[in-house]
Amino acid sequence: MSSLSRAPRGAAAAVAVALLAIGAASGCRQGMYNQPKKKPLSESHFFHDGLSARVPPADTVARGWLRADAAYARGIGPDGKFVSTLPQEVVFSRELLLRGRQRFDVFCSPCHGREGNGLGMIVQRGFKQPPSYHIERLQHQPIGYFFDVMTNGFGQMSSYASQVPVEDRWAIAAYIRALQLSQHAVVADLPQRDRDALAAATAATVASPAAAAQTEPSR
Repeated sequence: MSSLSRAPRGAAAAVAVALLAIGAASGCRQGMYNQPKKKPLSESHFFHDGLSARVPPADTVARGWLRADAAYARGIGPDGKFVSTLPQEVVFSRELLLRGRQRFDVFCSPCHGREGNGLGMIVQRGFKQPPSYHIERLQHQPIGYFFDVMTNGFGQMSSYASQVPVEDRWAIAAYIRALQLSQHAVVADLPQRDRDALAAATAATVASPAAAAQTEPSR
């Protein structure tokens, strides 16, 4: 038999082998595709309640979402109550208050107003007024309370946890405390150097009309 007559037979054999290999591979894929499984919300004949979707065990935590420190992550102390001071992970500083003020102006002031009096621009245009931070009830709330409201929402206010990270929520809570203090502070609470500066500024303000009168030309 000539080599020319053997060539088609060889090609046909190669094609047959290739088809067998493809068939075996596809059969393997189908086996994985058709493996025993349940699609979301489908019925199950294995579990007694007929549900294929199972409830996670109690205290299950999603990967990457472990928040072991409840004081920092939720504003809750070991006693189950809101913390009254900043958690140890948050260092109180001027930078913290400046960051809190900037974030407050962005996320909070549209409703609460920049002074925290509940008269933000949205309220002035008809939205329900939130309570002022300066009422007695909120003055006596621990700082963890404000963190919790930002995290979980309260009343008509929705949660801001997806928009404001934990560290910024604590910065805002610290700034809210500064706002409250600004409306109820007394001079005796100030450091001596600030009292001296305030006294000098007050004296200059009082003296300025007299100085203006001395420099005013006579008519």
